[in-house]
Amino acid sequence: MTYLRLSITDRCNFRCTYCSPASWGGKKDLLSPAEFARIVSVFASMGIQRVRLTGGEPLIRPDILEIAQRISTTPGVQRVAITTNASHLERLAAPLREAGVSQLNMSLDTLSEETFRRISKQGDFAATLRGIDAAARAGYDSLKLNVVVMRGVNDSEAPALVRYAHERGITPRFIELMPFGQGTPVPSAELVEQIQAAGVPLATEPEDTLSAAASITSGPARYWRSPTGRVGFISPLTQNFCGGCNRVRVASNGDLRSCLGGRAQAPLHQLIRGGASDAELALAVRRALGEKPDGHRFTEAGSASTLLPMMGIGG
Repeated sequence: MTYLRLSITDRCNFRCTYCSPASWGGKKDLLSPAEFARIVSVFASMGIQRVRLTGGEPLIRPDILEIAQRISTTPGVQRVAITTNASHLERLAAPLREAGVSQLNMSLDTLSEETFRRISKQGDFAATLRGIDAAARAGYDSLKLNVVVMRGVNDSEAPALVRYAHERGITPRFIELMPFGQGTPVPSAELVEQIQAAGVPLATEPEDTLSAAASITSGPARYWRSPTGRVGFISPLTQNFCGGCNRVRVASNGDLRSCLGGRAQAPLHQLIRGGASDAELALAVRRALGEKPDGHRFTEAGSASTLLPMMGIGG
């Protein structure tokens, strides 16, 4: 494990249908900046090199800059990234960069305000677009645009979103919908054909490029090349990526989860607040990771009933 996904809140100012069901009440007693920093320090001593701050929407925390700064200065941490809906980036893109964040993954599922409202009744479409533009000006090492594709909702927009992202120096990534909420997924192969049919030529990256990209992104996306930039596809249903998983997740209340597709957890927050040493925390982490399954169960019948909502896991 070299990659920690750290949820710092499971609340969000959006309510996207595939992520945050109306029934989700959220966790209580979230960790403090100092507690997050201690967890990251323990993980870094065990080999974690990259940390991604997730949510919910991480930028709604008023102490987000303190959290980012503490984690980015932790010995052993080489890269800090944030996944965000971009609605607060008009104000925070530059300060986050100064706090040590080097990568942003921004969510934008559509270029249509009407479709945006179908997906997220509470979201702010204009603020999201302004935030993405602010991020493009802020000098980040890496910017990605995450697009969750849903049949009959936004599945015709892939070519337009590729052009939109590349015009701003951003890498678009199309994600097969996972069974955490509403909607029907669209296979990545279908989107590749759609983008090519719209006049955007795509070529798979050669193996040596793929290896270099994997070391940088440290994630499950498979990338194609177009004349204007890279295009990524994350295909948990049609191209299971579990065999190369290098990540571990900690929820906003300190629960460690070894797998996105399960409920098994280890309560690190109880250990911290109970006076556990760093060695005891590390032992609890190793025990939990020893229970990591060989793969998710998304495609099995009834799997959705055993999963937490996406915003309760941190993605």
